[in-house]
Amino acid sequence: MVALGISATALASALGTGPTPPAKPLPEAIHDALAAGAGGDQIQGVSANIQLTDHLLEGANLAGGGDGSGSATGQLTSSPLVTGGNGRMWVDKDGRVRLELQSEKGDTQVLYDGSTVSIYDAASNTLYRYTVPTHRGDATGDSGSGTTTPAHHEIPTVAKIEETISHLDHVNVSGATPTDIAGQAAYTVRVSPKEAGSLIGGAELSWDATNGVPLRAAIYSSTSSSPTLELTATSISYGPVAASVFEFTPPSNAKIEEVVLPKKDSTKPASSSSSSSTHSGEHPHITTRGQGITSVAVLESKSKEGAAQTSSTTEEGLQKVKINGVEASELPTELGTLLSFERSGVRYLVAGAVDPAAVEAVAKGL
Repeated sequence: MVALGISATALASALGTGPTPPAKPLPEAIHDALAAGAGGDQIQGVSANIQLTDHLLEGANLAGGGDGSGSATGQLTSSPLVTGGNGRMWVDKDGRVRLELQSEKGDTQVLYDGSTVSIYDAASNTLYRYTVPTHRGDATGDSGSGTTTPAHHEIPTVAKIEETISHLDHVNVSGATPTDIAGQAAYTVRVSPKEAGSLIGGAELSWDATNGVPLRAAIYSSTSSSPTLELTATSISYGPVAASVFEFTPPSNAKIEEVVLPKKDSTKPASSSSSSSTHSGEHPHITTRGQGITSVAVLESKSKEGAAQTSSTTEEGLQKVKINGVEASELPTELGTLLSFERSGVRYLVAGAVDPAAVEAVAKGL
């Protein structure tokens, strides 16, 4: 959802006209895009038709997926956020965003009003809400009155951009490929890891050649030449958007879930060591195995009383594997593997952008 939100917000401000743009070196194309984005008339609003491609869970063999049973897995696999689909998007000049993805079981709505992200899933009749935390002194600047003002940054020179690209030692960076997206002249750049062994094949970003705003974002698996995740504009227009577009009222019987992310415990003394918190199990502890893009992350947390039944329901339909005699739930995707199990009062979550065998090997060594 984070990736979808970032791509959709960037996509919404896209504008420009014309055929395929002239070829130019990547540093120059980036510089021109940054310069164009820093000037010109402000866009009053954007309306776009979009297409989301999502093959992330293909081959995952989710039991009960799409059977209409209403199970957690069935609801997951029926959501257009997982299956992909067509939709519409609107963005106002004040930053409000609304995205609709169409589905046979009802549209999925994603809205942002400047402070709260709301996601309504019609398949489960659930509204998820997350209040974005505010930070003083962030990139937008804090006036001290609760409002923010845009920060102005100096545009790097072509030479500086070229130097920065040359220091990207762990990835291959393509040139700026001229293309045409949603009727707009655009450039596309592809970034791929130099290190082998992961399921990440690369990522592409396309931006408007005239105005420097992204029109398409895609992530590729190392096992396929087609994008695993892709969000792209199919048509786009510019002009004021009616305020009513950003108004949404869920059904009266909708379930509301307030999403609250964990915060750091400020009551712990600064000298408290990570090892002591790990053994106590009071706070989740994250470690990594390996280096670079093939590394595997391990999250250890204390099992909560009564959580076993909730976990069983949530993981219903996931394939099962044995980790040193303990049953574990595993979700293999096109871009990585997620595995979870409980043992001796500790819950383990093991994940990496690698195949199941690599993740299982790490889990067996815990």
